[in-house]
Amino acid sequence: MFPVVVGLNHRTAPVEVRERMSFHHSKIQSVLQELRDYPGLQGVVIMTTCNRLEVYAATTDVEIGQKSIMEFLSRHAELEEGQLLQYLYVHTLYDAVRHLFRVVSGLDSMVLGETQILGQAAKAYEQAAQAGVTNKVMNVFFQNALTVGKRVRTETQIDQHPVSISYTAVEMAKQAFGSLNEKYILVVGAGEMSALTTKHLVAAGACGVVVSNRSHVRALKLAAECGGNAVPYEELEGCLALADIVISATASVNFILLPDQIERAMQARKGRPLLLIDIAVPRDIHPSVGDIPGITLYDIDDLRGVVDQHQQAREAAAHQAEGIIEEEMSQFLKWHNSLFVIPTIVALQERGQQIKEVQLARALERLGGLTPKQEKVVRSLANSIVNQILHTPIKNLKEYATTRQGHLYTEILQNLFDIDVQEEVERPLRILAQHSLGKGRQE
Repeated sequence: MFPVVVGLNHRTAPVEVRERMSFHHSKIQSVLQELRDYPGLQGVVIMTTCNRLEVYAATTDVEIGQKSIMEFLSRHAELEEGQLLQYLYVHTLYDAVRHLFRVVSGLDSMVLGETQILGQAAKAYEQAAQAGVTNKVMNVFFQNALTVGKRVRTETQIDQHPVSISYTAVEMAKQAFGSLNEKYILVVGAGEMSALTTKHLVAAGACGVVVSNRSHVRALKLAAECGGNAVPYEELEGCLALADIVISATASVNFILLPDQIERAMQARKGRPLLLIDIAVPRDIHPSVGDIPGITLYDIDDLRGVVDQHQQAREAAAHQAEGIIEEEMSQFLKWHNSLFVIPTIVALQERGQQIKEVQLARALERLGGLTPKQEKVVRSLANSIVNQILHTPIKNLKEYATTRQGHLYTEILQNLFDIDVQEEVERPLRILAQHSLGKGRQE
């Protein structure tokens, strides 16, 4: 049984297509069960976020499984398969495993190393498990992937380097003051950048956020969204005397905070330091403000310098993460390859038991008159002979299962002992053989 993934993301499809492919959380259980009923699919998981839609499945027939997923997506998107195909990517077998490991590690995200995708993958797997549409392969597949995602973040700290301007601004405030819980934070502006900044402030534990904007209505709206307060723009200077941190992000074409305003505020503050972070373009805060005693001023270029450093750190961490993924891939492949030898091992043991029982019955009939103790010794001898003969080939087959030649040794053993393994087992072995040979040519 093999993993397959068919999906699209922010790189392959525009937002209007991604919207058509999304599934509302209230319907996901029924959608999963519908998908599971398509031909060739034994286990399924649907991962849907604002930036991606991916269907993961376990199948014994890659072509049929892939075709079923395509039909399912085409029907729900109300697009012809030919139209849909241009937006989709498909990964099968071990490429599908590597893809999921990279996704949960944040290596396939719009923001390299972002953390949210790990929780989204866990939620997708949880929903599929609750719907009863997973199987053993999908369970191990996703459980391993979630472990990989956690390991990558723990060992590389890839998500500890903020790479957005708004998030970096909040992180710099945290570095300056530690906890933001008891701090008076003034956000000047109510546009998109201000909204992102307040979101990060709340996530960082800030509970004293105050918003000021020329349009007081917009300030009230943003303040309500972040659980803060809004003050009229006319009272901005008075707020400067109270604030610990000021983050400014307006669309003004002129400076809105000038040196004389800040000097008056600092007099009222009696020398208490003030952190100003200007993330507006053009700048909101006059650069001379940074020369005032007690003022620490960062502008957009300061933040971009930090973001560039963090991006380089994330890229270095991503390189380390790829190594971790390859280690985990090796472990998954060993487990997955071992699945194909189990039916052969079971059949070999059954053949040994059949032969033993037939020959043991004949021997006991010929010997006749054995005491229970003597018969027990004979049976024990027969069991021991069979187990000893089968021990080495079974042990070696398990070891060969972890190599690219595992399927060959499995077929050879089946032929040597004339073992009849069902077609449903033989077909995946042939598919694996083709995949291994293809990989060998690439390498």
